[in-house]
Amino acid sequence: MIRICAAAALILFAPGLRAGCNDAPGPGVDWSGCSKERLVLTGASLPKAKFDRAVLAGMNFSSADLSGASFQAAEFNRTSFRNANLEGARFDKAVAIRSNFSAARMGAVSLEKAEFLRSNLAAAQLGGANLSKGDFKRSNFAQADLTNAVLRYANISRANFVASKLAGADLAHAFTLGSNFAGTDLSAAKGLTQEQLEVACGDAHTRLPAKLKKPVSWPCTD
Repeated sequence: MIRICAAAALILFAPGLRAGCNDAPGPGVDWSGCSKERLVLTGASLPKAKFDRAVLAGMNFSSADLSGASFQAAEFNRTSFRNANLEGARFDKAVAIRSNFSAARMGAVSLEKAEFLRSNLAAAQLGGANLSKGDFKRSNFAQADLTNAVLRYANISRANFVASKLAGADLAHAFTLGSNFAGTDLSAAKGLTQEQLEVACGDAHTRLPAKLKKPVSWPCTD
């Protein structure tokens, strides 16, 4: 009997079969370490849900309430969070590939050391968010609100910041190769250097902090 119980426990907590993976979605659901694919959870109520280390592919969380949810070290592939409420959520060390966060509410979200590659964050509300040491190359932040966001040491190479809001944003040591700041007001951004601007892109409508000047290479041809 003891051997049978032990074997059952091993099966129950095997990777991908842990307790909770088959629980119905709802507030506080714990799908940590679970693998989910192509579920449609549009408008679902999932505040404080846990998805740590989960693998989520082709999921649809559009307009869902995921406030305070945890996605630490989770993996996303072509997953949609469009218009979702992600206020205060944690995405530390998460990996998102070609995923959609457009117009999502992401105030005070933690994205420290996250990798959001070729993902769409256009018009997302990221005020006060922590993106430090993250990798966001080729992602789209056009018209996003990054007021007071922290992007220290972040890789934002070839990312699109056209007409985004960066007042009070900390860009110290951010990697800006090919970053597009056309039409962006950078006048109140923190930590920005001339060296960062020289490798970035902008145009006549880009506003810069005092003592910094527009590079002669602007506007970029590529």
